[in-house]
This record gives sequence, C-alpha cells and structure tokens, in this order.
Amino acid sequence: MTTAETSRFVRLRVELVLEVIGPGDLTGAALDHIDSDAFMPEDERGHARAAVQEDDAEALAYLVDPFELVGGVPGVELAQASWSSEQIEYDPNSAEWDLGLDDEDMDEDTGDDEDMDEDGSAGENDQVGGGGEQNARRM
Repeated sequence: MTTAETSRFVRLRVELVLEVIGPGDLTGAALDHIDSDAFMPEDERGHARAAVQEDDAEALAYLVDPFELVGGVPGVELAQASWSSEQIEYDPNSAEWDLGLDDEDMDEDTGDDEDMDEDGSAGENDQVGGGGEQNARRM
C-alpha cells in the first residue's frame, strides 16, 4: 500500500484500568453473553464458560466489543480490532501509571502541569484512562 492508501487508516489506542466491584455480576454477564452467542461453536462455548468462571479478566474480555465502541462514530468503519485484559496490581500514585501528559497540558509559564495538585497527584476529579484476549476483523 502507498502512503496515500494507508493514510485513511487510524490506530486508536485506549488503555483502561477497571476495578471489579461485582465479580459475580461480571461473571454472570459474561456467561449470559456466551450462552446467547449463536455463532460460537459448542466446544468453544464450554471452554469459554470455564475460562470466565475462573478469571475476571477473561469475563471482561468476552463482554468488551470494539465494534460497539465505534459503531456510532460517523465517517468511520472498524477495519480490525484486537483487545486483551489481564489482572494487574494497580497503584494510582505509582509512576508506572503516569498518563504521559502532552506538552499542551503543561503550563507554559511555569512548566507545571495545570491538572496536578500541589502534591503532584492528579486532582480528585481527574480520570485515569490494562487475561483474556479477543481479535476481530471486518472486511
């Protein structure tokens, strides 16, 4: 493909950290989703049911659908999607979870981040926006 042909495509990367506050609800929803999937072969269905009952990340991966995420965006069509989920150790104050703020987020006069509190942490209204794996391709 030439540059002109590939410039039509945009890779959108989104990283989310979710707290599972209702593991039973999550697992139940994933099992319902698996049971209602008319296109899933029976042998895969049994494996999927076992996986979501053992791992919240697997349950989440079965419920996430990138097609639904961008389906209502005008002027785009999802060409390919790949997503995964994994259980992690999460400390919102750790440098590992730095959001990588752009230069535009920095105060030009002081070099300080305008959205940071005096102690260097994100303000209480800031949002942080991380297994199972799914792949899909639409043509």
